[in-house]
Amino acid sequence: MLQVTLYTKKGCHLCEQVKDDLTRLQAQYPHQLTEIDIEEHTDFHKLYALEIPVLQIGPYTLKAPIQSEDLAITLAAASQRKDQMNRIDPSMAMQEQPQKWGKADQIVYWIANHYLKLINLIVIIYVGLPFLAPVLMKVNLTPPARAIYSLYGVVCHQLAYRSFFLFGEQLFYPRQMAGLTGLKSYSQATGLPEINSADAIVLARQFVGNDRVGYKVALCQRDVAIYLGILVFGFLFSLNRNLRSLPWYIWILLGLVPIGLDGVSQIISQPPFSLIPFRESTPYLRVLTGFAFGFFTAWFGFPSVEESMADTRKILYKKKMRLLQAEQQS
Repeated sequence: MLQVTLYTKKGCHLCEQVKDDLTRLQAQYPHQLTEIDIEEHTDFHKLYALEIPVLQIGPYTLKAPIQSEDLAITLAAASQRKDQMNRIDPSMAMQEQPQKWGKADQIVYWIANHYLKLINLIVIIYVGLPFLAPVLMKVNLTPPARAIYSLYGVVCHQLAYRSFFLFGEQLFYPRQMAGLTGLKSYSQATGLPEINSADAIVLARQFVGNDRVGYKVALCQRDVAIYLGILVFGFLFSLNRNLRSLPWYIWILLGLVPIGLDGVSQIISQPPFSLIPFRESTPYLRVLTGFAFGFFTAWFGFPSVEESMADTRKILYKKKMRLLQAEQQS
Protein backbone atom coordinates (compact mmCIF):
# COMPACT_ATOMS: atom_id res chain seq x y z
CA MET A 1 0.00 0.00 0.00
CA LEU A 2 1.25 3.45 -0.90
CA GLN A 3 1.97 6.01 1.82
CA VAL A 4 0.47 9.42 0.99
CA THR A 5 1.09 12.51 3.12
CA LEU A 6 -1.14 15.57 2.76
CA TYR A 7 0.01 18.88 4.24
CA THR A 8 -3.09 20.88 5.03
CA LYS A 9 -4.67 23.36 7.43
CA LYS A 10 -8.12 24.23 8.69
CA GLY A 11 -10.34 25.95 6.14
CA CYS A 12 -8.32 24.78 3.13
CA HIS A 13 -10.93 24.08 0.42
CA LEU A 14 -8.32 22.94 -2.08
CA CYS A 15 -7.16 20.38 0.46
CA GLU A 16 -10.70 19.01 0.74
CA GLN A 17 -10.84 18.65 -3.04
CA VAL A 18 -7.58 16.68 -3.03
CA LYS A 19 -8.96 14.39 -0.31
CA ASP A 20 -12.08 13.78 -2.41
CA ASP A 21 -9.91 12.89 -5.40
CA LEU A 22 -7.82 10.53 -3.28
CA THR A 23 -10.97 8.82 -2.00
CA ARG A 24 -12.15 8.36 -5.58
CA LEU A 25 -8.78 6.82 -6.56
CA GLN A 26 -8.47 4.62 -3.46
CA ALA A 27 -9.78 1.47 -5.14
CA GLN A 28 -7.53 1.85 -8.16
CA TYR A 29 -4.43 2.86 -6.20
CA PRO A 30 -4.70 1.62 -2.59
CA HIS A 31 -2.98 4.02 -0.24
CA GLN A 32 -2.81 5.15 3.37
CA LEU A 33 -3.35 8.87 3.84
CA THR A 34 -1.61 10.85 6.59
CA GLU A 35 -2.78 14.42 7.15
CA ILE A 36 -0.43 16.94 8.74
CA ASP A 37 -1.79 20.31 9.84
CA ILE A 38 1.05 22.74 9.10
CA GLU A 39 -0.29 25.21 11.69
CA GLU A 40 0.56 22.70 14.40
CA HIS A 41 4.20 22.36 13.35
CA THR A 42 6.48 25.35 12.81
CA ASP A 43 8.83 23.65 10.35
CA PHE A 44 6.05 22.59 8.00
CA HIS A 45 4.35 25.97 8.27
CA LYS A 46 7.53 27.77 7.23
CA LEU A 47 8.03 25.35 4.37
CA TYR A 48 4.51 24.99 2.97
CA ALA A 49 2.47 28.00 4.20
CA LEU A 50 2.09 29.44 0.69
CA GLU A 51 1.91 26.14 -1.19
CA ILE A 52 -0.77 23.95 0.40
CA PRO A 53 -2.17 21.57 -0.38
CA VAL A 54 1.10 19.66 -0.72
CA LEU A 55 1.10 15.92 -1.37
CA GLN A 56 4.00 13.53 -0.94
CA ILE A 57 3.51 10.19 -2.64
CA GLY A 58 6.60 8.06 -2.26
CA PRO A 59 9.45 10.06 -3.83
CA TYR A 60 7.04 12.40 -5.62
CA THR A 61 5.71 15.78 -4.44
CA LEU A 62 2.72 17.68 -5.77
CA LYS A 63 1.92 21.28 -4.83
CA ALA A 64 -1.13 23.45 -5.35
CA PRO A 65 -2.86 23.60 -7.68
CA ILE A 66 -3.18 19.80 -7.84
CA GLN A 67 -5.25 18.59 -10.78
CA SER A 68 -7.08 15.28 -10.64
CA GLU A 69 -5.20 14.07 -13.72
CA ASP A 70 -1.82 14.89 -12.17
CA LEU A 71 -2.80 13.12 -8.97
CA ALA A 72 -3.82 9.97 -10.84
CA ILE A 73 -0.59 9.97 -12.89
CA THR A 74 1.54 10.40 -9.77
CA LEU A 75 -0.27 7.62 -7.90
CA ALA A 76 0.21 5.36 -10.90
CA ALA A 77 3.92 6.19 -11.10
CA ALA A 78 4.43 5.62 -7.38
CA SER A 79 2.50 2.34 -7.51
CA GLN A 80 4.46 1.11 -10.52
CA ARG A 81 7.74 2.07 -8.84
CA LYS A 82 6.80 0.15 -5.71
CA ASP A 83 5.83 -2.93 -7.74
CA GLN A 84 9.16 -2.82 -9.57
CA MET A 85 11.06 -2.51 -6.30
CA ASN A 86 9.17 -5.51 -4.91
CA ARG A 87 10.09 -7.59 -7.93
CA ILE A 88 13.76 -6.60 -7.73
CA ASP A 89 14.15 -6.81 -3.95
CA PRO A 90 11.11 -6.92 -1.64
CA SER A 91 13.20 -5.66 1.27
CA MET A 92 13.78 -2.35 -0.54
CA ALA A 93 10.08 -1.51 -0.50
CA MET A 94 9.82 -2.51 3.14
CA GLN A 95 12.70 -0.22 4.05
CA GLU A 96 10.86 2.78 2.61
CA GLN A 97 8.26 2.65 5.38
CA PRO A 98 8.98 2.96 9.11
CA GLN A 99 8.08 -0.15 11.05
CA LYS A 100 8.06 1.32 14.55
CA TRP A 101 8.77 4.40 16.64
CA GLY A 102 11.87 3.28 18.49
CA LYS A 103 13.87 4.69 21.34
CA ALA A 104 16.44 6.07 18.89
CA ASP A 105 13.68 7.93 17.01
CA GLN A 106 12.43 9.40 20.29
CA ILE A 107 15.89 10.55 21.36
CA VAL A 108 16.81 12.03 17.97
CA TYR A 109 13.44 13.78 17.68
CA TRP A 110 13.85 15.29 21.15
CA ILE A 111 17.36 16.50 20.34
CA ALA A 112 16.21 17.97 17.02
CA ASN A 113 13.55 19.97 18.87
CA HIS A 114 15.68 21.07 21.82
CA TYR A 115 19.24 21.21 20.47
CA LEU A 116 19.44 25.01 20.78
CA LYS A 117 18.46 24.93 24.45
CA LEU A 118 21.08 22.23 25.00
CA ILE A 119 23.79 24.26 23.28
CA ASN A 120 22.89 27.39 25.26
CA LEU A 121 22.86 25.42 28.50
CA ILE A 122 26.24 23.86 27.77
CA VAL A 123 27.74 27.27 26.98
CA ILE A 124 26.24 28.74 30.17
CA ILE A 125 27.79 25.97 32.25
CA TYR A 126 31.10 26.16 30.41
CA VAL A 127 31.49 29.92 30.78
CA GLY A 128 29.85 29.98 34.23
CA LEU A 129 32.16 27.55 36.02
CA PRO A 130 35.23 29.79 35.57
CA PHE A 131 33.33 32.56 37.41
CA LEU A 132 32.47 30.11 40.17
CA ALA A 133 36.17 29.55 40.90
CA PRO A 134 36.82 33.05 42.33
CA VAL A 135 33.55 32.85 44.28
CA LEU A 136 34.72 29.62 45.88
CA MET A 137 38.11 31.16 46.64
CA LYS A 138 36.41 34.12 48.28
CA VAL A 139 34.47 31.86 50.66
CA ASN A 140 37.56 29.74 51.40
CA LEU A 141 36.41 26.66 49.48
CA THR A 142 39.86 26.28 47.98
CA PRO A 143 39.88 22.61 46.85
CA PRO A 144 36.88 22.84 44.46
CA ALA A 145 38.14 26.20 43.21
CA ARG A 146 41.56 24.72 42.48
CA ALA A 147 39.85 21.83 40.67
CA ILE A 148 38.14 24.32 38.35
CA TYR A 149 41.38 26.19 37.71
CA SER A 150 43.12 22.90 36.90
CA LEU A 151 40.32 21.77 34.61
CA TYR A 152 40.27 24.97 32.55
CA GLY A 153 44.05 25.24 32.64
CA VAL A 154 44.06 22.47 30.03
CA VAL A 155 42.27 24.68 27.47
CA CYS A 156 43.30 28.21 28.51
CA HIS A 157 46.61 29.91 29.37
CA GLN A 158 45.01 31.61 32.43
CA LEU A 159 47.64 34.35 32.48
CA ALA A 160 46.69 36.64 35.35
CA TYR A 161 47.44 39.83 33.38
CA ARG A 162 45.00 38.69 30.65
CA SER A 163 42.23 37.53 32.97
CA PHE A 164 39.33 39.09 34.86
CA PHE A 165 39.36 39.34 38.66
CA LEU A 166 36.40 39.37 41.03
CA PHE A 167 36.15 40.84 44.55
CA GLY A 168 39.27 42.97 44.18
CA GLU A 169 40.35 46.53 43.53
CA GLN A 170 40.03 46.22 39.74
CA LEU A 171 38.30 44.02 37.20
CA PHE A 172 41.64 43.38 35.48
CA TYR A 173 45.34 44.10 35.92
CA PRO A 174 46.99 44.57 32.50
CA ARG A 175 50.73 44.66 31.99
CA GLN A 176 52.31 48.13 31.97
CA MET A 177 53.25 47.66 28.32
CA ALA A 178 49.53 47.68 27.41
CA GLY A 179 49.67 51.44 27.97
CA LEU A 180 46.47 51.82 30.00
CA THR A 181 46.44 54.73 32.43
CA GLY A 182 44.47 55.04 35.65
CA LEU A 183 44.84 51.35 36.48
CA LYS A 184 47.24 49.41 38.63
CA SER A 185 49.37 47.23 36.43
CA TYR A 186 49.85 43.52 36.97
CA SER A 187 53.31 44.01 38.47
CA GLN A 188 52.16 46.89 40.71
CA ALA A 189 49.25 44.86 42.06
CA THR A 190 51.00 41.52 42.50
CA GLY A 191 54.71 42.27 42.68
CA LEU A 192 55.28 39.62 40.00
CA PRO A 193 57.47 40.24 36.92
CA GLU A 194 55.90 41.09 33.57
CA ILE A 195 58.72 39.89 31.31
CA ASN A 196 58.13 37.09 28.82
CA SER A 197 60.44 34.59 30.49
CA ALA A 198 59.28 31.03 31.06
CA ASP A 199 59.39 31.47 34.83
CA ALA A 200 57.34 34.68 34.72
CA ILE A 201 54.71 33.04 32.51
CA VAL A 202 54.43 30.10 34.92
CA LEU A 203 53.96 32.50 37.82
CA ALA A 204 51.26 34.40 35.92
CA ARG A 205 49.44 31.13 35.23
CA GLN A 206 49.67 29.96 38.82
CA PHE A 207 48.63 33.23 40.45
CA VAL A 208 44.92 33.06 41.27
CA GLY A 209 44.71 36.17 43.46
CA ASN A 210 44.22 37.19 47.05
CA ASP A 211 41.83 39.21 49.18
CA ARG A 212 43.32 42.51 48.01
CA VAL A 213 43.47 42.11 44.22
CA GLY A 214 40.57 39.67 44.06
CA TYR A 215 40.48 36.21 42.54
CA LYS A 216 41.05 35.26 38.93
CA VAL A 217 38.33 33.96 36.62
CA ALA A 218 39.45 30.56 35.31
CA LEU A 219 39.10 31.57 31.64
CA CYS A 220 41.05 34.43 30.07
CA GLN A 221 39.33 37.61 28.92
CA ARG A 222 39.27 36.64 25.25
CA ASP A 223 37.82 33.17 25.89
CA VAL A 224 35.13 34.58 28.19
CA ALA A 225 34.15 37.05 25.47
CA ILE A 226 34.09 34.36 22.77
CA TYR A 227 31.65 32.15 24.66
CA LEU A 228 29.52 35.10 25.73
CA GLY A 229 29.28 36.06 22.05
CA ILE A 230 28.11 32.53 21.20
CA LEU A 231 25.61 32.63 24.06
CA VAL A 232 24.17 36.03 23.10
CA PHE A 233 23.60 34.91 19.51
CA GLY A 234 22.17 31.61 20.78
CA PHE A 235 19.54 33.50 22.77
CA LEU A 236 18.74 35.82 19.88
CA PHE A 237 18.49 32.90 17.47
CA SER A 238 16.10 31.10 19.80
CA LEU A 239 13.74 34.07 19.37
CA ASN A 240 13.92 34.01 15.58
CA ARG A 241 15.14 30.86 13.85
CA ASN A 242 14.43 32.33 10.43
CA LEU A 243 17.77 34.15 10.44
CA ARG A 244 19.90 33.14 7.46
CA SER A 245 23.45 31.96 7.87
CA LEU A 246 26.02 34.74 7.66
CA PRO A 247 27.93 34.66 4.32
CA TRP A 248 31.40 33.19 4.75
CA TYR A 249 33.17 36.36 3.63
CA ILE A 250 31.25 38.48 6.19
CA TRP A 251 32.15 35.94 8.88
CA ILE A 252 35.83 36.18 7.92
CA LEU A 253 35.72 39.98 7.78
CA LEU A 254 33.86 40.57 11.05
CA GLY A 255 34.72 37.44 13.02
CA LEU A 256 38.16 36.16 12.05
CA VAL A 257 40.06 39.23 10.86
CA PRO A 258 39.75 41.36 14.06
CA ILE A 259 40.69 38.55 16.46
CA GLY A 260 43.43 37.41 14.10
CA LEU A 261 44.97 40.86 13.82
CA ASP A 262 44.84 41.47 17.56
CA GLY A 263 46.03 38.04 18.67
CA VAL A 264 48.57 37.23 15.98
CA SER A 265 50.15 40.69 15.97
CA GLN A 266 50.60 40.43 19.74
CA ILE A 267 52.25 37.01 19.47
CA ILE A 268 54.67 37.85 16.68
CA SER A 269 55.62 41.19 18.25
CA GLN A 270 56.89 39.60 21.46
CA PRO A 271 59.77 37.21 22.20
CA PRO A 272 60.74 34.74 20.94
CA PHE A 273 59.44 36.07 17.59
CA SER A 274 59.75 39.90 17.76
CA LEU A 275 58.95 40.18 14.05
CA ILE A 276 57.13 43.52 14.34
CA PRO A 277 57.25 46.40 16.85
CA PHE A 278 56.29 45.23 20.34
CA ARG A 279 52.62 45.51 21.31
CA GLU A 280 50.43 44.21 24.13
CA SER A 281 46.70 44.04 23.52
CA THR A 282 44.30 45.58 26.04
CA PRO A 283 41.41 43.92 27.90
CA TYR A 284 39.02 46.05 25.85
CA LEU A 285 40.40 44.80 22.53
CA ARG A 286 40.43 41.20 23.74
CA VAL A 287 36.81 41.43 24.79
CA LEU A 288 35.71 43.23 21.62
CA THR A 289 37.47 40.91 19.18
CA GLY A 290 36.63 37.79 21.19
CA PHE A 291 32.94 38.67 21.40
CA ALA A 292 32.82 39.46 17.67
CA PHE A 293 34.45 36.12 16.87
CA GLY A 294 32.00 34.16 19.04
CA PHE A 295 28.92 36.07 17.89
CA PHE A 296 29.62 35.98 14.16
CA THR A 297 30.86 32.38 14.27
CA ALA A 298 27.57 31.37 15.88
CA TRP A 299 25.70 33.41 13.25
CA PHE A 300 27.66 31.59 10.56
CA GLY A 301 27.03 28.13 12.00
CA PHE A 302 23.73 28.01 13.92
CA PRO A 303 21.37 28.60 10.96
CA SER A 304 22.99 25.71 9.08
CA VAL A 305 22.52 23.47 12.10
CA GLU A 306 18.89 24.60 12.27
CA GLU A 307 18.32 23.62 8.62
CA SER A 308 19.67 20.15 9.31
CA MET A 309 17.63 19.79 12.49
CA ALA A 310 14.50 21.04 10.73
CA ASP A 311 14.89 18.34 8.08
CA THR A 312 15.29 15.74 10.84
CA ARG A 313 12.20 17.03 12.63
CA LYS A 314 10.13 16.87 9.44
CA ILE A 315 11.21 13.34 8.59
CA LEU A 316 10.57 12.00 12.08
CA TYR A 317 7.31 13.92 12.51
CA LYS A 318 5.97 12.45 9.28
CA LYS A 319 7.00 8.99 10.43
CA LYS A 320 5.32 9.52 13.79
CA MET A 321 2.09 10.70 12.17
CA ARG A 322 2.01 7.75 9.76
CA LEU A 323 2.50 5.28 12.58
CA LEU A 324 -0.13 7.00 14.72
CA GLN A 325 -2.65 6.91 11.90
CA ALA A 326 -1.87 3.26 11.17
CA GLU A 327 -2.38 2.46 14.84
CA GLN A 328 -5.73 4.25 14.87
CA GLN A 329 -6.90 2.41 11.77
CA SER A 330 -5.83 -1.04 13.01
